[in-house]
Amino acid sequence: MVDANSSAELAIEEPVPSGGPGQAILDLLDKAIGLQTPLVRKNIARARQRNPEATPAEVIGTLEKMYVSALAGTGAAVGGAAAAPGVGTGIALALSAGEALTSFELSALFVLSVAEVHGVPVSELERRRTLVLGILLGEGSTKTIGKIAERTGQHWARQLVSAVPVTTLRQINKVLGRNFVTKYGTRQGILVLGRAVPFGVGALIGGGANATMAALAVRAARRAFGPAPEAWPED
Repeated sequence: MVDANSSAELAIEEPVPSGGPGQAILDLLDKAIGLQTPLVRKNIARARQRNPEATPAEVIGTLEKMYVSALAGTGAAVGGAAAAPGVGTGIALALSAGEALTSFELSALFVLSVAEVHGVPVSELERRRTLVLGILLGEGSTKTIGKIAERTGQHWARQLVSAVPVTTLRQINKVLGRNFVTKYGTRQGILVLGRAVPFGVGALIGGGANATMAALAVRAARRAFGPAPEAWPED
């Protein structure tokens, strides 16, 4: 299995260059990746707690359920709090902004945990960015990655990320970063407004939207990584 990297390494590497207001979103994503990378093995161990003999496929299934449940719960909690009586618009916006980092953290932890189970090396931050951005963007990212890397085929997370040079990954991440800012910024703006509706409805919007986002990420991860290994590397 791949060793998790220290946060010190993350601080040395340069962020995805994009400029403009969208850089704040990418910085937030980088922060989430940096915070969650050291926790990947603990997350996998947690998924194996109930059944230490679980196969990689079974563990990935548990990781998927944990991710969807956690992200939906976060959205519902923030939506309910933001829409509670007496909470002003400013506080509601602050709560939603705080949830963005939490959502990114949960997503980064899920993607990197699945990569670890698959044995995909993500020693550089640039490779972690490609995985997280590509999976959160879904199907559209596959064409972008294949075009720039000049490679095609299924299961790009396994076939491309481990072999493509870091210089090429930087080019891919510039494009994915711009697409992510556009997609996430639009979606988040809608969700923030939705969470400001009367109490109870905001919780439904937040939880439901996050559950949908998580389900799409799970589907994208399955396509990106392909079938799970039949056995653990140490077996």
